[in-house]
Amino acid sequence: MSSDEFIKGRGAQLNASNRFHEHSHEMRDDFLNYCAAEGDESRESKTTIIETFPKTIINKVVSPDVGMECSLNPYQGCEHGCIYCYARNSHEYWGYSAGLDFEQKILVKRNAVELLEKKLKSKSWEAKPIVLSGNTDCYQPIEKKLKITRSLLQTFLKYRHPVGMITKNSLIQRDIDILRELAQENLISVSLSITSLKEETRRALEPRTASIKKRLETVEKLSAANIPVGVMMAPIIPSINCHEIMPLVKEISERGAFGVGYTIVRLNGAIGQIFSDWIRKAMPDRADKVLHQIENIHGGSLNDSRFGTRMKGEGEFANQVAQQFRIARKLYLKDREKPKLNCKLHQEFKDGQMKLF
Repeated sequence: MSSDEFIKGRGAQLNASNRFHEHSHEMRDDFLNYCAAEGDESRESKTTIIETFPKTIINKVVSPDVGMECSLNPYQGCEHGCIYCYARNSHEYWGYSAGLDFEQKILVKRNAVELLEKKLKSKSWEAKPIVLSGNTDCYQPIEKKLKITRSLLQTFLKYRHPVGMITKNSLIQRDIDILRELAQENLISVSLSITSLKEETRRALEPRTASIKKRLETVEKLSAANIPVGVMMAPIIPSINCHEIMPLVKEISERGAFGVGYTIVRLNGAIGQIFSDWIRKAMPDRADKVLHQIENIHGGSLNDSRFGTRMKGEGEFANQVAQQFRIARKLYLKDREKPKLNCKLHQEFKDGQMKLF
């Protein structure tokens, strides 16, 4: 495959059809309008920032196998461009494609902080951990400029409310000052997503994320600041990163992580088409093998939507992965556990505020 056929700097290589536009033929590859003149970015498109003003900001999570009750996403779409990302499908609800549009058209919730504060002040709200980035990364590139995530953290601290975070961007180091204060009152837990120890693999799967070196450094710095930090090795993809489980868990243990979680890749919705197209272009020598192995994990399909099995898969490969993680935790993370966040301080704060009136 020639370099001209591959869009460098992006994960998806096409705009998959939007399932809500099945009778429309309007979808087109807008990135062609923004071709640069030279270099590795010669076919890279610009990123468009779109301001939105939603009416609500906290999402109730009904899935029993995700491990969170509520999520908050200041951004929709994600410039990180991870090819396997389950959140791609959510971009279709906004009228865009789960492919390149997901990486190129970033929706910014400009009133996120105001909506959060309104909710936390509500008499009916009972504190429960709210996870930033339940869908898309709250520390993706635009956050460096807009600082919405930082303002959200300041709001959680102000109202003494528990918050979780999931990210694969080292920009989180910028906010260690706030995270440290939250940690002192047991109000924060961070999960760093690290899929591989190999930079070559990272660049292929997650083209605009922080380097592996920076992510490992982030685990170490958060831990040194007494901020609880675990790692998600997600997803495990056969013949791409499945052989790295033991060395990766050993590495994050040495950096101070309290634990490790994982999921096995599933290609739901439009992601099946997007991933299949990508791997045939990025890794043509092993594309068929990888796709067939994914199908074997999910009963002959690239996806399994059943609660309980969709995240971990079934069969010999899934069992081997589970066994490796059991051994790795026993060897490298024994006696470490995720702290339970404090949900009482928020109510005490609200009670104290009411006494002022």
